[in-house]
Amino acid sequence: MSPPIAPPGWSRWLVPPAALSVHLSIGQAYAWSVFKPSLESALDLSGTQSALPFQLGIVMLGLSAAFGGTLVERNGPRWAMTVALVCFSSGFLIAALGAATEQYWLIVFGYGFVGGIGLGIGYISPVSTLIKWFPDRPGMATGIAIMGFGGGALIASPWSAQMLESFGSDSTGIAQAFLVHGLTYAVFMSLGVLLVRVPRPAASAADGTPVPLEGVQVSAAGAVRTPQFWCLWVVLCMNVTAGIGILEKAAPMITDFFADTSTPVSVSAAAGFVALLSAANMAGRIGWSSTSDLIGRKNIYRVYLGVGALMYALIAWAGDSSKPLFIVCALVILSFYGGGFATVPAYLKDLFGTYQVGAIHGRLLTAWSTAGVLGPLIVNWIADRQEEAGKSGSSLYGLSLVIMIGLLAVGFVANELVRPVHVRHHVPAQKEVADVQERQQPA
Repeated sequence: MSPPIAPPGWSRWLVPPAALSVHLSIGQAYAWSVFKPSLESALDLSGTQSALPFQLGIVMLGLSAAFGGTLVERNGPRWAMTVALVCFSSGFLIAALGAATEQYWLIVFGYGFVGGIGLGIGYISPVSTLIKWFPDRPGMATGIAIMGFGGGALIASPWSAQMLESFGSDSTGIAQAFLVHGLTYAVFMSLGVLLVRVPRPAASAADGTPVPLEGVQVSAAGAVRTPQFWCLWVVLCMNVTAGIGILEKAAPMITDFFADTSTPVSVSAAAGFVALLSAANMAGRIGWSSTSDLIGRKNIYRVYLGVGALMYALIAWAGDSSKPLFIVCALVILSFYGGGFATVPAYLKDLFGTYQVGAIHGRLLTAWSTAGVLGPLIVNWIADRQEEAGKSGSSLYGLSLVIMIGLLAVGFVANELVRPVHVRHHVPAQKEVADVQERQQPA
């Protein structure tokens, strides 16, 4: 299958909206916490159990991105976006059936497994294409698209809350909300499928042979054999674990945190907090990734990990004494969380080149799979155990905050260990040319 090549005069600024249509849709995953209280009530679930669809979805995101990355590079972004559309929308429809019949395993299978495949393929579908369209500003380009994933919950959170209010928070209401999500996202994602294009070959020799790419170029298979790849894997895993634990449990967490104070947080205010976190997540993806084009990838990750640890320390120190401080620190942490996602493709491009950066990015996202289990598990499991011990309020999360600080410190050290890739891992120019010629052949 040949990817759609842009005709002469095609504007590269049409590609980010195509990517956004997919990322804004699959970014709904970050609004999962809005469904948690209703699911727990309707199906008699614990906080740990209600997190399972989200956790499995993130696991499948990383696994499908890792195994599908090479196919995305070979078949192009339109193929990938189509697969993402089918899987993500189907996942909601299966979950709707599960809610309607009160079969929780169908919700886990639909939203987590099937929808998670759509998350992974959809997430990496535009990355290498955007880097090729914007070689001068890779951080900004990937930040624009991946901003959509962070901002998806900004739309989905109040939208989902409104649907649960209108349809009801019982199993039937949840099923109707899932159904509307699946159908709406199918239509919206189809816009990206129709619009996306890949750039025309930039240069060729007199005989039409493609010119090898400039700079360091490393294959996906070669990249996973380098220490740089695994250092970045640890960096991403630690940064994501520290952010996703808050994000997955955002609505119930802020409610619990200030439950014992004179100004408890209402359900609607908690949904608003989720939307604020999504805004910070989205802003961090474009803001911090664009900043990385100016100050460098290693320096920006020093900020994400070092200052992020400081924010967690401030939350732990203040406890439930200051709601504004809690909110500000959480917003900063989520901006770093989003920025880390948006910056990592450009970091990979700097280290390994553009030759198979999409496939390398897909393999790196297994770190997200790991973090998708670790973050919610740490926060939910510890909160459940503390609640069983009779504790309440901010004391439910004290140990979790300390653990997150330690994880960010580990990521900081891993970032310091990143060095340029040794020449023995570079791809020969002849292989680059042969692979480019193969991709240009019609299906």
